Amino acid sequence: MTISSSTIGYPYIGENREWKRALEAFWAEKITEVELTNTLKEIRLSRLKKQQEAGIEQVPVGDFTLYDRMLDTAVMFGMIPDRFNWQGGEVPLATYFSMARGNQNAVACEMTKWFDTNYHYIVPEYGTKKLVLTENKPLIAYREAKDELGIEGKPVLIGPYTFMKLSKGYAHKDIPAFLLQLVPLYEKILTELQEEGIEWVQIEEPILATSIEFEEMKAIENIYAQLTAAVPGIKIFLQTYFDAVEWYEETIKLPVHGIGLDFVHGKEKNLQALQTTGFPADKILGAGLVDGRNIWRANLEEKVELVTDILKVVSSESLWVQPSCSLQHVPVSLAPEQKLEPTLKSALAFADEKLAEVVSIVKAVRFGADHVHEEITESVNACRQLAGLPERNRKDVLEAVQAIGEKKSQRPTPFAERYEKQNAAFQLPILPTTTIGSFPQTPEVRATRTKWRKGELTDEQYTNFINNEIQKWVQLQEEIGLDVFVHGEFERTDMVEYFGEKLDGFVFTEKAWVVSYGSRCVKPPIIYGDVAFIQPMTVKESVYAQSLTDKPMKGMLTGPVTMLNWSFVRDDLSRKEVTYQIALALRKEIEALEAAGILVIQVDEPALREGLPLKEEEWAEYLDWAVNAFRISTATVKDTTQIHTHMCYCDFNDFINTISDLDADVISIETSRSHGELISVFKDFHYDKEIGLGVYDIHSPRVPTVDEMTGIIQKALEVLDKKQFWINPDCGLKTRKQEETVASLENMVAATKKVRSQLGVLQH
Repeated sequence: MTISSSTIGYPYIGENREWKRALEAFWAEKITEVELTNTLKEIRLSRLKKQQEAGIEQVPVGDFTLYDRMLDTAVMFGMIPDRFNWQGGEVPLATYFSMARGNQNAVACEMTKWFDTNYHYIVPEYGTKKLVLTENKPLIAYREAKDELGIEGKPVLIGPYTFMKLSKGYAHKDIPAFLLQLVPLYEKILTELQEEGIEWVQIEEPILATSIEFEEMKAIENIYAQLTAAVPGIKIFLQTYFDAVEWYEETIKLPVHGIGLDFVHGKEKNLQALQTTGFPADKILGAGLVDGRNIWRANLEEKVELVTDILKVVSSESLWVQPSCSLQHVPVSLAPEQKLEPTLKSALAFADEKLAEVVSIVKAVRFGADHVHEEITESVNACRQLAGLPERNRKDVLEAVQAIGEKKSQRPTPFAERYEKQNAAFQLPILPTTTIGSFPQTPEVRATRTKWRKGELTDEQYTNFINNEIQKWVQLQEEIGLDVFVHGEFERTDMVEYFGEKLDGFVFTEKAWVVSYGSRCVKPPIIYGDVAFIQPMTVKESVYAQSLTDKPMKGMLTGPVTMLNWSFVRDDLSRKEVTYQIALALRKEIEALEAAGILVIQVDEPALREGLPLKEEEWAEYLDWAVNAFRISTATVKDTTQIHTHMCYCDFNDFINTISDLDADVISIETSRSHGELISVFKDFHYDKEIGLGVYDIHSPRVPTVDEMTGIIQKALEVLDKKQFWINPDCGLKTRKQEETVASLENMVAATKKVRSQLGVLQH
């Protein structure tokens, strides 16, 4: 046996988002369950065939999903909350999707970020039901690949410890009982795979790259000792990714047959540990050499040199070359991109191109670098030409960032004084109501924008259309009775893309889609050069909307950290430097809004949490510059200008001080799917600014009742002063339909009025 090529996972959305379209057609009852199943099978097989034809020898099977792999795993183990009324046996598709999206009678399961990526997973809930194996999903996937394509696949599973750690519904004392139920189910899956004659099974434990305790590492050792003893005839390949493993020596001693390490994002620590400690001769090392999370082309000369260093410790017979993580985090193929500037395009690599890079590295080891001389030379030249672009070497931007240095930006007046001035200026009622920013983007809105982009509509026609939408929703907000309005963001495709298109340093693709959550796909911008302000980006729409009402109109911006974390970012500068560039550009936009009379400005940072490093010892540094970037953007406004921000769900206990340090006047938090758990944090922490804890889940089509939201508001007021509490949905309403949006907001306002009445507050 010699060096092999492998992948950890591959995008499942299809080259033209066929997966997304099939799911949404099924949800809209436009296709049957049989039609959905057939379509998804075609997509599933095509992606396996593509990896096979690219020359990948260790092809993963079972990494395809109908919605989310953590949800798949929970359903496979019968971990279905009681509110979904599952009575055992085969899990209906309706139950599966209800867990993900909710239904009229049951709130969806919580959704949060997958480690430090842009992907959201469904959080499994460990409850009272005894766990059972409802079906062996990896075995089904293996059989399909073998029967249909002749592929001897590598079944994949999310590992038991990672699955347990990322689930909820249990206390620390319950962990042994949880694992006591969980591990035997993994044994059963592996036993059935062993009986099938399968050689390798990939079990993913990315939790090993986080700051786990030594006691946790011992628990993992016990789990894998139990699994390998139960199935001695199968080879377990333990896969880690996203960073270096925390306990290298203990990890390589685990009783498994192979271990995958990230030599991109965890390169320095993993390589040092490998060279210092060595690697077991009886195990396969899966070397993650090609970046599975970013879109830049690999410098193959450097990658071959890295392999040479690894081969000083590991024999070629014991080495698999692979991406650093699943390729689901990058777009499918560069082929459809016809409008990118040639120098830039030649420096990019999406999933298909990364397969070719893996195969080229393997060939260089097997046959010598001369065998892939052309591929190596092309990659080196592409990287060199990218580095030389004038857009990457702007002296004015560099000097502006250097001028910030390590200085902290801060609004000159403390919040308490700003609060009094703003209260006098805006005269808002107790428990002011607002929304997060976006309103439904109907098919008509999207189609009109497409026509305008194609040149089928003039700028004037498009502006008139957008203004009509703004006018309609300003009127609806008046009728609903909201207190602070938004213009609806009908001119915007994506909350990062819109701004990136209007700033220097960004470039955009035509079809480079990746999954954000569920069927929600996004095209992340590419930050390839120095970021700089050109001209006002949001003033026109905000000023027009304000002209239609006497109510305060929020200017809506995406914050610098979110723009960084939701983009594919250049890798020749630190993320801090790039974020400061964005912050300085946004500062000019905020100043332009204020000068135009927009005195409530929301700078959203929903992705602040997801940029957090996996290692706790690196948190402080990241949070320091991330908070400072937000304040660089917002610190120059007047005391009477009210700065809002919005954040998606994060672990409040870890971040409440950070949130306060942002020094935003008002922050809104996505909390509805956590069922009010986050409210308890305020029992122990005195938060001194204004805050809106989202009172209903916008990711679900269900319309929450007045009583439901009244209860959430009342619970929040047990720990928050009524003078600091705002009422809002937990996120933007872009993906919802008009009818459900209006109904939900009417109920939200009704609930607010009900609570105001209970508090004896004079209604406006």
